[in-house]
Order: sequence, then structure tokens, then C-alpha cells
Amino acid sequence: MTLTRLSLTDFRNHAGAELAAGPGLVALHGDNGAGKTNILEAISLLAPGRGLRRAALADMVRDGATGGFAVFAEVQPTADLPPVALGTGIEPAHPGRRIVRINGSSAAAASLGEWIAVLWLTPAMDRLFVETAGNRRRFLDRLVLALDPRHAQHSNRYEAALRARGKLLADLPAADAQWLASLEAQLAEHGAAMDMARQHMLAALSAELGGLPETPFARPLLTLVDGEGAARTAPYELEALKALFAGRRRIDAAAGRATAGPHRDDLLAVHAATGRAAARCSTGEQKAMLLSLVLAHSDCVARLRGQRPVLLLDEVAAHLDPLRRAALYERLAVQGGQAWLTGTEAALFADMPGPVTRFRIAGGRIGAG
Repeated sequence: MTLTRLSLTDFRNHAGAELAAGPGLVALHGDNGAGKTNILEAISLLAPGRGLRRAALADMVRDGATGGFAVFAEVQPTADLPPVALGTGIEPAHPGRRIVRINGSSAAAASLGEWIAVLWLTPAMDRLFVETAGNRRRFLDRLVLALDPRHAQHSNRYEAALRARGKLLADLPAADAQWLASLEAQLAEHGAAMDMARQHMLAALSAELGGLPETPFARPLLTLVDGEGAARTAPYELEALKALFAGRRRIDAAAGRATAGPHRDDLLAVHAATGRAAARCSTGEQKAMLLSLVLAHSDCVARLRGQRPVLLLDEVAAHLDPLRRAALYERLAVQGGQAWLTGTEAALFADMPGPVTRFRIAGGRIGAG
């Protein structure tokens, strides 16, 4: 996948910005606060979800702007297919409602995943392995979404059924048992589909990681665990999930939340070379494992979907020594596809192998780099 054109209107600090890029590496450099990460965030909104910052839509509108914001892009899925026009944004009358258009027609945000896969790594993710299980689940689901665009629909419907069941459980024992059973059947259906997609992705990713040659980046071993920390060795079965939810109604009513199910699962990682849990590794080791994971996942998507995802790597180069930085650039160049990287200095990208598209970002303005 190649994002050939990007246009921003009143997005963050960009009143109006136009970028044209080719396949390969795209280097954005400029001072802190210039708007480099804002460009990556705009690209991340072309995929389902809330973007790399998970910000409220209204917060993305440029200060002083009287309307909403708009992000438009042309994406070349493969060399033999015509470009696809993707757009998203909000209107001032409905600041909380996201608008999505594909080739000029209105569409659901979840359908963006059918046309583009986007994966990102930001400084805020450096401590992913020591943060909350919820953050790791969101990361895991982004990996799944790049492989299976239907995952967003299953996730959204699962969450909606979960909220509706929670409201009913607040009225126990007077809650309508038939309606509860119907909601739990929906939870089981979409939860089993979510879990199957997660299991499939993790198996494929683990195989990709295991087949990697020696690299300067630490390799993680990945395990899916339940809410109690026990390893998940088999997918959830539909009937078993129905029974799980039905059997925990009183427990969940007392807790005020659903205490078991796919929404409680977690992703654990272990440093393959040392056997140390990722949560106990140094920040540098954790970052290296994340980078290794993202690169392997890109290969996994390319192999299984036939299209490599667009990679967004925010301030990654600045935290790598020259050896690892050169290895990263070489890996990105060899694997193909398109990767967008940001940094404060042009010198960080001086030795990138081509093709490279370079931009200098200053105060929301974009120039050739």
C-alpha cells in the first residue's frame, strides 16, 4: 500500500497542507512542535479506530478554525489497481460525529480497513509492556485489524452488547432473563469471532518472529492470557462463552462490570534471548522488542493479505544507535511498502537507502526536505 497524496484542512496546527509521496521511505524532519506527529496522526485516522493519540475528534480541529477538520488521501493498494480516495473529518454542527468517505461516497469507519492497513509506533508506546492490560488489548486489536478488517465490526458489536448487558444486570433479579440470554448470545458470537482472529494473528506473527534471521533488535515471545493471567491455549467456543456469561450474572452485577471474557484478555511478552518478562526489561529492550514486533507484523500482513501496511514510526530513529538505525532503514527499504518516519534533525535520515521522499516541517508548513 502506498499513500500517494495527503491533504489536511484545519487539522491540529495545519491550516492547509499537501504532501505527495512515493513508495519507500518518507522522512519528516523539523523542530519539536512543528507538526510532524500531527501528520502521522492524520494518516492513522484513515484506518478504523481513534488514531494514534486516541484523541477526541473536536480536539483535532485547528485552534482558531471556525469549521471542522478534513483529512483526504489517495492510496494505491497495489501497482495494478487504481488509486482509492479516502477521506475523514468532522463538521462544526456535529463535532462528535466522524464522517468517512470512500471514493466520494459515505461509508462506515470500519470499512476503511478494507482499503488500507496502518500500523504505528510512537514514544508513548515505549512502556506498553508495563502499562494496563487495556492498552495492550488495543494494541493487539490494531495488529488483528490490519489482517482482518471484519475485526472492527465484531469488536464494536461485542462492546455494544456488553454495555447493554451491564445495564440489564443493574436491575437483577428483575432483569428480563430472555433479553439477557439474547445479549449473551451476541456476546458469545462476536467474542468468539474476536478471539479466533486474535489467535490466528498471534500464531502467524509468532511464526514470523521465529523465522527471523539474527537482527540487532530483541525478539519477543508472545502469549495471550486471560483476566487471571492464565495462558489461553485454545480459542473460546461459542457455547462455552454463552455458559460463561450466564453463569457470572450475579458476580458481574455485584462488580458492576463483566469480569470474564475476551475483553479481559491480555498480551504478555518475554525477551526470547534472556527469558525475562518484557515488563521487567529495560526501556531500551522494550522498545527494541516493540520495533521487532511491528516489523515482523508488517511482513505477516504482506504475506497473508498481499498488501503491506503503511508504517508510521514517530521519533524512532533518534533513540537508536547508528548500527540499529542503519539496520532499521535497510530492513524498511528491503521489505518494500511505505514507511513514514519523523525526527527533529535531517541528519538522522541522511543515510537512508532510496527511494526516499523528504519533507521539512516548520510551524504547520511543509516544504521539500
